[in-house]
Order: sequence, then C-alpha cells, then structure tokens
Amino acid sequence: MSNLFDPVLVKTFKKDRDFLARTKLPIITVSGTYREDAKRLHGLPNENISRDIVLSRAHYSMALAIATQAWGTNQVAKIDPDKAWLADPTNFVTNKDWYSVSLTEQIGMTIARHPLLKLVKDFIDKFGRNKLPILDSITNPLLYLTEKITAPILSFHIAAGNILAGQGKTVLQVITDPHVRGDYLEQAANKNMYYCLFDESTKLEFLEKAAVQNIKADASRLTVTGPPIDPRIIACRQRKHPWRSGTLKLCITTGGLGTNKTEIEMLLQQILPQLRKKTGLELRVLLYAGTHSDIKRVAEEIAKRSNVALGQLSDTSAKFRILYHPQIIDANELLIKYGFSWAHGFISKPSGDMAYDAVATGSFLLSLQEWGEWEYKIREIFEQQDIARHAFTKDILAQLEVLTDAHGRAQSWIEQAMHNALRVDPLMLHGAKNIIAAHQKISQLLG
Repeated sequence: MSNLFDPVLVKTFKKDRDFLARTKLPIITVSGTYREDAKRLHGLPNENISRDIVLSRAHYSMALAIATQAWGTNQVAKIDPDKAWLADPTNFVTNKDWYSVSLTEQIGMTIARHPLLKLVKDFIDKFGRNKLPILDSITNPLLYLTEKITAPILSFHIAAGNILAGQGKTVLQVITDPHVRGDYLEQAANKNMYYCLFDESTKLEFLEKAAVQNIKADASRLTVTGPPIDPRIIACRQRKHPWRSGTLKLCITTGGLGTNKTEIEMLLQQILPQLRKKTGLELRVLLYAGTHSDIKRVAEEIAKRSNVALGQLSDTSAKFRILYHPQIIDANELLIKYGFSWAHGFISKPSGDMAYDAVATGSFLLSLQEWGEWEYKIREIFEQQDIARHAFTKDILAQLEVLTDAHGRAQSWIEQAMHNALRVDPLMLHGAKNIIAAHQKISQLLG
C-alpha cells in the first residue's frame, strides 16, 4: 500500500476493504479509476478536476445499478455501506504497475477510434481478456480488498470473478450480455461460482459451450435475471411520451473508450447545420462525450463552424448541449440527470449498457458500429422488437426524415418504436432486483 500514488488512497483502500467486509452485498468491478470520488465517498480530501482512466462505462454503471437498487434511494447522502458497497481494484494499482493500466486504456482507445484495428480487438477477444496487461496489476489490490469478505461477492468483470473463485471465494458472476465468452467457463465447474444470465437463450448457450468443453456446469447455479439497469434510469420511462410531431430530441453517445468517434463526428457534421434551418425536421441534440475531452473539443469546433451556440445543460430547450466530465462518476450522473428522461431516441453503439438503458427509458435506438460479437446480438434483439435500426451515418438526416414520416400509416416508425420500448419485456427492467434476489438466495444457502 505504501507504493500508491497518493497517501490518501492508502486510507481509501483500507476503508473500502472494511466496508466490503461488513456489507451484505459486496460488489467488485474492473471499470477504470474513480480515485477522487472514492476519497469523497469516505469523507477524505479530494478534487474534482483530474482525469479518470476509463476502460468501460458498462462495468461501472451496471455495478452502480445494483448498489443503487440495494440502497433504495436516489440520494447520494443516503448511501448505506451496510446494504451494499462497490469497489474497483484499478483505483489501487501501485505506482510501479501503473503503466499497465495506462497501456490498457491506450490500447482500448486506439482500437475504439480506428475501425481498421478491429481485427486486433477480435484477436484479443478470441484469446480472452485474461491476456490484457492490466490484470496482473489489479490482482494484488483485488485480493487485499476482498480478503475479509465472507458474503458472496457480486462480480461485474469475469477476470476478477475467476481470480476470486480460484481463491475459494463464493462469487456470483454477472453475464450482462446475450453472449457467453470462453472466459466465463473458466470456473464454471467450481461449486463456489454462480452466474446471473441475460436471458434463457444465454443460459442455454452457457450450458452448450460448457458441454462441448466437457465442463460440468450445474444448471442450478445459473439464474436468468435480465441485465442490470439503474432504477433511476428505469424511472425515466414514467415521464416518456412517444414522439408524434414537433421537435425530435436526440442523444448521441460514445462509450467508455471514446468508441465510434469517427461516426459521431460524421453525424454532428450533418446534424448541427440542420439545427439552424427553418425548414425540414426540427431537432435538438445532446452529445454524451463521457470523459473524453477530444470528443468534446471536436463537437465544439463543429458547432462553431455551424454557427450553433452551445447551451447550458440545464437549458432543455437549447439546440445543442454536451455532457462531459473528466471523471466517470460525474459523467455518468450527468447522463442520468440530463439524458435519459429527455431524449426521444439515442444514436449509440448497441452496447450492454447504453442500449439497455435507452430502451428501458422508452427511447428508440439507432445503432452505430458494433464493438464485439455480443453487440451484434444486442442490436438483433432490439431490431426484432422494432425498437432499433442501424444508423445511416453517412446520410442521417435523410434517414430521420423517413423514420419520422408515417407514410400514410397511423404512426411513424419512431413513434411505434417508442411504444414498443415502453412495452419491452419486463425482464429488461427488473434485472437489478433479480440479481439482488439471486445474491440473497445464495447467502441464505451458505447460512
């Protein structure tokens, strides 16, 4: 611990460890760093301007969804560490090993922003995430954080879950997507390893792949829960009304690594000039740039060239706004506060978090380029329900004109898609509750 960058982190490290040991619901993820906010949550000195390293919004936001559900409140002041506590060992990687964290982010960002390097990512996925340079660095802080935990550990990262199960800990591993990577089977025969799965089809895929590899996976340790979605996001659907006419409100989003940056630039170059026109479709746009200052900067440049003023976040009538913060917790909170209840539709990669979140709020989805095999499946699921379509990034305005026109029918595609989202399978809405129930059941079995 003496090798940490910041001596305040030593205190944070110990406090996280103590909270995880005493809480009913210990949650572990590997999403990146939120060091300053981790200090703040423990009442320690902190600042709000340094840049977090972010590897995945999904691994953070979905873990937070469970904690928020367990706390039973939307108010930060009412966080109850006795009910649930969330920790990420990436926050506590030592100075000596920090290069591996930075390198992992740089690899991810480079691939995410250069489509031709997708082949490299596919290669990484093929041979498993256990090969990434960060994993050796997080192992020691992970084991320290979890050493005193006796309750089942809820894991949102398969490498962390496998490490902990191999150490004899009882682990409930969440498979958040409709896809089973080989890594998930590594500890499947271990009686200490339990799984939450996206749906019945994913459960069947899990058992099939285990059988092919002659892995004895006990179906009784597999629970179909649906994906975890923050209850604050689900609450947005109560205020969502399908678009029929007038201003169409769009939220364009990137991922934790700045994914789809090229497509986002292409969209903004077409859409922002339209915001000033008095003819054609009337649009309002909110860009979620996440923690990426370069995406924010490019968007501001395009807005300036298009003579479009950048509005304040609180001004919901502004033609163009940008959600950005250098720290992932703040960026995520801004998206929940300003994006999900406001937007009719999202233009985003079909990821398991953003796509689930958008649909859960009753919004339609236009999908950008997929990041992995699981995202093709997610897009297919929502396309089959007529909630999503593939975005025509080279001619988005023409596509939006078609999708907002009823063409003599009672409803346009966008209106119908929003109705479909508001009638989505309840499994898509109750994942957080179901995962907590699965954890409680395991806890009771263990006595």
